[in-house]
Amino acid sequence: MRTTFEEASVRLYHLDDAGEGGAATTLFYGPLSEALAIAAAQDEATQDGLWIATDNDVIAYLDLDS
Repeated sequence: MRTTFEEASVRLYHLDDAGEGGAATTLFYGPLSEALAIAAAQDEATQDGLWIATDNDVIAYLDLDS
């Protein structure tokens, strides 16, 4: 079950697919509402690699934004 309430604690990170396995760079830890605002402020190329992790799920930012 996906956590969807605005104050859910999440990790917003960018997954770089360059090279072998890529690298995950954390952009933010905190409430989902803030993570979504930060993600929305990124350029399209960055948004394409953004992921949001809750305590029980991981989803691509663009899947939430659609």
